[in-house]
Amino acid sequence: MRVVIPAIALALLFCLYIATHPRGLTTYVLTIWSNQSALLVFAGFAQFFVVLVRGIDLSVGSVIALTNVTASFLLAGDGMSLAAGMIAVLLVGMACGLVTGAFVCFGGVPPIVASLATGAIYSGIALYLRPTPGGEINSDLSDAFTYAIGPVPTSLALIVATVVIVTVVLRKTSFGLALKALGSNEHSAYLTGINTTTMRLSAHGLGGLMAAVAGLYVSMVTMTGDAGIGPTYTLNSIAAIVLGGVSLAGGIGTAIGVAVGSMLLKTVAALMFFSGIPPLAQPFFEGLILAIAIAFGSLGVLRVRNKLKLYAQ
Repeated sequence: MRVVIPAIALALLFCLYIATHPRGLTTYVLTIWSNQSALLVFAGFAQFFVVLVRGIDLSVGSVIALTNVTASFLLAGDGMSLAAGMIAVLLVGMACGLVTGAFVCFGGVPPIVASLATGAIYSGIALYLRPTPGGEINSDLSDAFTYAIGPVPTSLALIVATVVIVTVVLRKTSFGLALKALGSNEHSAYLTGINTTTMRLSAHGLGGLMAAVAGLYVSMVTMTGDAGIGPTYTLNSIAAIVLGGVSLAGGIGTAIGVAVGSMLLKTVAALMFFSGIPPLAQPFFEGLILAIAIAFGSLGVLRVRNKLKLYAQ
């Protein structure tokens, strides 16, 4: 039920979006919607891995901004330089995640504090490198990732591939099972021989990697670097995974849920754009949706904690 209800809501709202859009259901409309959804899907996965192990990452948006800025310097060439640049961007994102994870794992700093502090550092670096939006992205590379292959948008194929890969990792590998075990009950996971420190650090590293994927895709869509894009993605990534049935208490959540929640949030935003709501009022409704989603997720955390207190008595 955690995924079924959001999936039904997504299907209904997508149909309404298509009915509202002046062009209807065309490859162009589907591609634009899919491209915008992919940005939040990848950001959602960046948040998902950390939340899965009972953390939260307030640096997601900052890492996306930093990797987007980095891409604007490294992806203007062609050939092997493009491949090397993409790998470098991914490594930057993973390094950011590992640094935040190191503060949490070895410094004993609460995840919310550690990620807030490191996020400020990453944002500062991004602003230093790119004080104003600019840079350049290879147009052929951008087209390859943001257009369609026949009637299927490339971004939609990337979303499906990401969901399949993450699902396989979480369900079929000892690594994925260890991540979920750590999020469900850290003490029990430790007693079964799981290296909880390594798992938590790995979760942050994976989160940083997915934030870099999001930063890369922002670069493909906008073809520029902008250090100011971060804050929106941080809040939206939390709301998206909560809408997709991921528990903020850790240990519960699926890859398909992350994708569905992210696409649902983006569809709501697209609907508001075409529904005639004044542009100045749209941030209010978007903020209201975010607040409700996060509030429901917080209530879930409180319920779990209350149950644990009952069991302890």
